[in-house]
Amino acid sequence: MVDEEVKIGVFICHCGTNIGGILDVPNITEYAKTLPHVVYAADNLYTCSEVGLTQIRENIKEHNLNRVIVASCSPRTHEPLFRATCFEAGLNPYLFEMVNIRDQDSWVHMKEPERGTEKAKDLIRMGVYKAALLEPLEKIKVSIIPSALVIGGGISGMNAALNLANRGFEVNLIEKEPHLGGLIRSLNKTYPTNEDASKLLEITNLVEENKKIKVFKSAIIENIDGFVGNYKTTIVQNENLTKIESGIIIVATGASPLSPEGYYSYNGKDIISQMELEHLLKNNSVYANNVIMIQCVGCRNEERKYCSNICCMGALKNAMLIKEKNPDAHVSIIFRDIQTKGTTYEAYYRKAREKGILFIKYLPEKPPVIKKDHIQVYNEFLNHEISISYDLIVLSMPLIANDDSETLAKMLKVPLEVNGFFLEAHVKLRPVDFATDGIYVCGSAHWPADISECISQSNAAASRASTILSKDMLEVEGSTAEINEDLCVGCEACIKLCPYSAISKDEETDTVIVNKVICKGCGVCGASCPHQAITIHHFTGDQILSAIVTYGGEE
Repeated sequence: MVDEEVKIGVFICHCGTNIGGILDVPNITEYAKTLPHVVYAADNLYTCSEVGLTQIRENIKEHNLNRVIVASCSPRTHEPLFRATCFEAGLNPYLFEMVNIRDQDSWVHMKEPERGTEKAKDLIRMGVYKAALLEPLEKIKVSIIPSALVIGGGISGMNAALNLANRGFEVNLIEKEPHLGGLIRSLNKTYPTNEDASKLLEITNLVEENKKIKVFKSAIIENIDGFVGNYKTTIVQNENLTKIESGIIIVATGASPLSPEGYYSYNGKDIISQMELEHLLKNNSVYANNVIMIQCVGCRNEERKYCSNICCMGALKNAMLIKEKNPDAHVSIIFRDIQTKGTTYEAYYRKAREKGILFIKYLPEKPPVIKKDHIQVYNEFLNHEISISYDLIVLSMPLIANDDSETLAKMLKVPLEVNGFFLEAHVKLRPVDFATDGIYVCGSAHWPADISECISQSNAAASRASTILSKDMLEVEGSTAEINEDLCVGCEACIKLCPYSAISKDEETDTVIVNKVICKGCGVCGASCPHQAITIHHFTGDQILSAIVTYGGEE
């Protein structure tokens, strides 16, 4: 293809009014026709529609296009679709280039459409010059080990394991505690049905009796190596080492309740946590007639700025259970905000009010003050402090990330967010995926989640994992890094900087090697190599410089 004449087709999308309502798309299209190597240019309403995709396929064949550019929205959402369309028409998918004139142009320049139009011309011209230097690449094929590893034996992990086992896949379930069940073992009842939590624990029997699932209890992960389709995990159980091979990994390690020690004079007697109240309710040991619950203890502050998501509903549930057992009891909930999302939870909240539970809002700058036999709280609506007698104070503590989350994240080479929970690849497009292929997350390991959320997320994670396990071979991206051994001096700068740990040292040659299955072609190594020994395919130095120079830069 080196000697073949470059023929570029440019397809410019109106994206409804997202682009066409701001930029002069017909003008941009006419400009594109004047650019070098462009033999066809057209615009349409939605390039991602079947009409738009058909136009691409037909013109590749009609004009013998060997490069295709789509100027539209984000490559993150639509590049795979357009690449697949080019492939269907017989064109190597890596001879496709996408120019983002929505996120990077029309949305940015809504109030200056003329300048936005000129910027779109610049972006497309840069894309054309880069596309002229694109080279065909091939995806890398790897074999798949048709078994799964699920880390965590709570409701999320068990449900994910059952999902995969019921689809015929072998599953290894690792739990660091002596029993399966996670935090559900500590609960009395579940909201909003007020069903006994012990019924949910019946799933443990299904898991342990399933022939497709092998359970490792009291097991600690010592090491994780490998890549998508071929992970190798070493665990320690009863001082014995066991090595497990799997095609995918699901992280369902859950979260831990924050200790109430040091908050509101906690003493574990008449000032306790919601988790301790669950235990008392389970044993029918609540004898207090004046119960006060304080929300947002230890969170939504400078140390932990997040809402723990489950505390409000947990308090409502336990407050109503106390009223059901003792209708004469006085139960007050002192809150900053009440979160009852959805119509079902909102109805649950209204039911709590109907039962006579008192709700008192407090300001974060004026928190409740606990005295010997009463609590004082400033009421914003009354504009003065009120006093409430108590026999029992219950603190609603948040869920926090597990202490070993960072250790596990480093083994898996996946990120954590600022609060220590595992960070997904994309909050909307890939909510249960990590950026690292073949690893998924669900439940409270990802963010504090109630039981229904844990189940739905674990279903999603199992479904995503099945897309890999159901294949004998998996294709991974061909746009990866490549080392020029003649230029490499083995300084290891790239090894230290690679965010995916895809580069290692070959001690025999004293040069580095790239695991192309793990490599994401992010370019960090290529940009940092002091000897320019690394080429990032699809983003070579010549390709990037050609775009910069045509914009007005200097070589």
